[in-house]
Amino acid sequence: MSTPPQRLSTARALARLIPFARPVFGRLIGGLFAALGAAVVSLMIPLVLQAVVDGPIADLDVPLIVWASLGVLALGVAEALFVYLRRAFVLTPATGVEYEIRQQFYRRLQRLPVAFHDRWQSGQLLSRMMQDINLLRRWLAFGSILLVVNVLTIIIGAVLLFRWHWALGVTFIVVSIPLWFFGYRFERKYGTLARQSQDQAGDLATSVEESVHGIRVLKAFGRGKHALQKFARQVETLRQTELGKAREVGLLWFWLEVVPMIAFALCLLIGIYLTAQGELSSGQLLGFFAMATALRWPLESLGFLFSFLVDARTATDRVFDVLDEENDIVDPAQPKTIAEPHGELAFRGVHFRYQDAAPHERDLLDGVDLVLRPGETMALVGLTGSGKTTLTTLPTRLYDVTDGAVELDGVDVRDLTLSDLRRNISMAFEDATLFSATVRENVLLGRDELDPHSPEADAVLTEALEIAQAHFAYELPNGVDTTVGEEGLSLSGGQRQRLALARAVAARPTVLVLDDPLSALDVDTEALVEAALRRVLATTTALIVAHRPSTVALADRVAVLEAGKVTAVGTHADLLRSSAHYRHVISSLEADDTRHREMEVNL
Repeated sequence: MSTPPQRLSTARALARLIPFARPVFGRLIGGLFAALGAAVVSLMIPLVLQAVVDGPIADLDVPLIVWASLGVLALGVAEALFVYLRRAFVLTPATGVEYEIRQQFYRRLQRLPVAFHDRWQSGQLLSRMMQDINLLRRWLAFGSILLVVNVLTIIIGAVLLFRWHWALGVTFIVVSIPLWFFGYRFERKYGTLARQSQDQAGDLATSVEESVHGIRVLKAFGRGKHALQKFARQVETLRQTELGKAREVGLLWFWLEVVPMIAFALCLLIGIYLTAQGELSSGQLLGFFAMATALRWPLESLGFLFSFLVDARTATDRVFDVLDEENDIVDPAQPKTIAEPHGELAFRGVHFRYQDAAPHERDLLDGVDLVLRPGETMALVGLTGSGKTTLTTLPTRLYDVTDGAVELDGVDVRDLTLSDLRRNISMAFEDATLFSATVRENVLLGRDELDPHSPEADAVLTEALEIAQAHFAYELPNGVDTTVGEEGLSLSGGQRQRLALARAVAARPTVLVLDDPLSALDVDTEALVEAALRRVLATTTALIVAHRPSTVALADRVAVLEAGKVTAVGTHADLLRSSAHYRHVISSLEADDTRHREMEVNL
């Protein structure tokens, strides 16, 4: 995973949230002033108490004592009202900011290239999306306001302490200075631990997700205990990090408790001495300690607020790790259009290598030249690792070529908008992925211009399911409106493949790219699907990765991919005569197909 090139200061890191918070600044500032109002009211109470002790109580003036008591009560009610206003001002806007950050984060995930998702664990992205953004909302609504207000309260209160006697004020301030040192030390150590903890939580989420998705494999191979042991090690690592965080917080809390108590004790001794000398009245001494007591919560809260501050800063870094990620697969500045698509797909001198390839390794695709004529069906064959699947990802720009060009009707696909390109080229993958939605929504995924329940959509759906031989969809509990569940795992592999094929067909593209979409089908169903596909492929340009000899039979021509290059192109019969490597590949496919059929018979 990528990290920022340099670490920003905490203030600059959190300042990156300002664009999200700007629309609700008024409400947040209102919440800040409401919180400040509550703090000011709380600091007024000691002043009133001093006046009451030195006045009405000293003079035994009962009516004034009653009025003074009512005044203190009124101040308490006013403080509670300000606290209520603070919450009323900030809670709704903060959830709005959370909503906007989460929307932009998800939007960014959708737009980042496949290469990004190859590098990042899904659990890391999930923890950032849910936990970190939620923490930022709580920081904006609660932590940031209380930190500012409590620091201001401490400063104002410290100044007021000098009102009674300079010696008391100096003693309280001087003794409290070490707190700022401990706070600085805490931020540095806790910040490192907070980042480790949040990253480890992301790794843990990835492990849980992998175990849930791979539960069939773990059970089939009896590896549940092994997975549990690995998970336990990760949990223990996270636990140790959390203990480290707790120790740092505990140490800070220790100093936040001890230092004020030392200040209180010293001020008490000095206050008693000054009172005995007649330099301080009893009311003044009571007012001083009431003020010092009012400052205790702001001082003690610094520990929690400092840890909250560091957690928020770390969460901001983690969220912007994704938002700052460079996206090199974007719409061109001056896009071109294809007025009347014909479906000619051309690979011209195409080179490609994955980002983690070693410098000494050759390109996985090492100069591919191949042209598919409009309406032609081209089968792509080659041994495992020859680059067949990688080649199919280039026309729709799931990856971009590292050299050369892929052209659609003579236009470089990088000169077309992504929406225009992917409207003209549709894909079906060997590993069929469905979404937690209805059959109808899954199949019509590529037809966002249609109302899913319109007659036209029904016609498209019916035709696509017919071609893919996915009649089983009508037999589901709610027919085509049945929700297939997470990733479609409630269906068999063959059923998922047929729905994925129906989805590609329903898009009605100019070019159809199929990466062995029939591998999970039985022989009889495969024959029916191939017969139906011939009708579709008669008018559609198609590039089909073939892993079975029967799939090759669908093609007008066959391209042989060998060591990253297309070494031969021709009909099946021509290549059997002229290409030794093609004969070797076909014999390998026939051997694999025979084993597949034998397994079906045995089952």
